[in-house]
Amino acid sequence: MEEKFSMIVLAVDCMGGDHGPAVTLPACRLFLQTHPDARLLLVGQPQALAALTHERASVVPATEVVAMEDSVEVALRKKKDSSMRVAIRQVKDGAAQAAVSAGNTGALMAVARYLLKTLKGIERPAIATQLPNARGRATTVLDLGANVDCTAEHLLQFAVMGSALVSVLNDDPQPTVGLLNIGEEAIKGSETIKKAGELLRSAADHGDLNFIGNIEGNDIFKGTADIAVCDGFVGNVALKTIEGLASMLTGFMKEEFTRNLLTKAIAALAYPVLKALKRRMDHRRYNGAALLGLRGLVFKSHGSADVTAFSYALGHAYDAARNQLLERVQARIAHAAPLLAVAAPPS
Repeated sequence: MEEKFSMIVLAVDCMGGDHGPAVTLPACRLFLQTHPDARLLLVGQPQALAALTHERASVVPATEVVAMEDSVEVALRKKKDSSMRVAIRQVKDGAAQAAVSAGNTGALMAVARYLLKTLKGIERPAIATQLPNARGRATTVLDLGANVDCTAEHLLQFAVMGSALVSVLNDDPQPTVGLLNIGEEAIKGSETIKKAGELLRSAADHGDLNFIGNIEGNDIFKGTADIAVCDGFVGNVALKTIEGLASMLTGFMKEEFTRNLLTKAIAALAYPVLKALKRRMDHRRYNGAALLGLRGLVFKSHGSADVTAFSYALGHAYDAARNQLLERVQARIAHAAPLLAVAAPPS
């Protein structure tokens, strides 16, 4: 019988990322202030975590750290007591409902997959996150880099998992799914994309997905579909693009306020609009990508995340655990099991 938690418990890899405890500890403190029903397991070297004391935070020792430049082999075979691995182990052992790390993406996916295993019916886990759109909401995009080369069957699996995620995030039982392509017409795209479209239409006919057809890159930001399905190469490019746009907007605002009196006056008039746009595009609000398809919840923060961004990642992990994302993903996969079995790629 599954253990019932009186509080939401998150295991935090406090040593991972570009900044380690200098960012993760203040973010944990901020998160605890706004989530009174949450408890944190701070995983890492105890002496480095001594700066944060809180009645709802406890330290779980780990003697090693997976560096951003470490290979997957190092993370898996040589650093078996890393903060990343120990944090994920808390989920496996039932001590926490989700793990959060800003560490090396490849290592995190490999360690999580090794410890937690994939759900039945899922060949490959995927990384999913939200990107802001013109409707004032967000478009969930997956995969974001875990799988560069994908089959049509993998894209179908991503769509099923993404639907479960968005149903939790948006409280919508039938979120719309679009297949990212170079045109809306079904005849366009590579053979893989065309076959994926056929599988997604079949899934829609069986009531497993609310598939609306092909979408193009600009549809991500228009909000044409709640979910955009693509391979990891395309998804990662989209993610880096929105981060670059946000940084460019921030730089523009700073630059205009340092010019001559006229441009300063114009910038001052436009500032409220620019500020609102900057907030909408602020990638920090969307930090915290879910590793979907595993037998446990794991969230990946951007490696260079600041305190605000990492606290958002903690909040997304909390929301997923509170709203039983794992159980909903399992239910979606179970419902789509016959179709997934038929569409399974050859071994």
